[in-house]
Amino acid sequence: MNIANVKQKSLKQRKIKDNFMVGLLYLSTLIVITPLIIIISYVIYNGINALNWDFFVHELGSPTRAMQGRPTGLVHTILGTAVVDTLALLIALPVGVGSGILLSEYPDNKLNPALRIINDTLNGMPAILKGLLAFALIVKPMGTFSGLAGGVALAFVMIPIIARATESALMNIPWSIREAGLAIGLPRWRVIMSTVIPAAKTGLVTGFLIAFARAVGEAAPLMFTSFGNNYLPKHWTGMIFGPVDTLPQRLYSLAISPYKEWHAMGWAAGIILLVFVITLFIFARVLTAEKKYES
Repeated sequence: MNIANVKQKSLKQRKIKDNFMVGLLYLSTLIVITPLIIIISYVIYNGINALNWDFFVHELGSPTRAMQGRPTGLVHTILGTAVVDTLALLIALPVGVGSGILLSEYPDNKLNPALRIINDTLNGMPAILKGLLAFALIVKPMGTFSGLAGGVALAFVMIPIIARATESALMNIPWSIREAGLAIGLPRWRVIMSTVIPAAKTGLVTGFLIAFARAVGEAAPLMFTSFGNNYLPKHWTGMIFGPVDTLPQRLYSLAISPYKEWHAMGWAAGIILLVFVITLFIFARVLTAEKKYES
């Protein structure tokens, strides 16, 4: 009987401790989420009135346009953001994934020590220095600011994150999967591309999202590369080879401008940026979950 009482008392104590830890986890989650909710709510409150049809179909133009009550918008900024971020992703994905594959699948390669140092250095480098690097490599030779230079600058932000995420994701895949592919006579590269990478798709997508979310909010590198533009280019090539506007950079310039008419548009640009990132995360998660279910 005494043993039964002791066991029951011990069980109650464990339940109390378990409930306490669960409550602590809920409290910690609430503490982390609350500032995010406050920030999002504040941005929406200040910028929701500026979101109208003109915002999505008109360009910003000169300050006098808004002060005179003429239609103004950020269509050129939204398109420019899509172009620059797409260019950055197209540049960063093959370089970052290739670096991660080399570090994970070929650990004895002679290039790995230097590659790891370069990757860590690039990852720790301030974003503004990456913009200066893109300025020296792209803007100076071309003689003009451009969306291409902005894409390269953001690619420098994304590459080390993608490389590290790819390395970690591939290292979590059991070596038995690789051995199975090699046992049937497949070359090493084919095993990596057809079995290892698909098995690590969830970790890879997570790394891509983190890298993209980090880059899409950067404004400092774009000041030296894409520079900005208040008008929509006359031709679509101007988005790539000419100065182009982006949401983070435009948000900053509108926020510090002396024109009250532009401040609300800055908050509205923040809303568009938030929606863009959240939509991308949701889409990627749904896509990954469907593929996981099918497999």
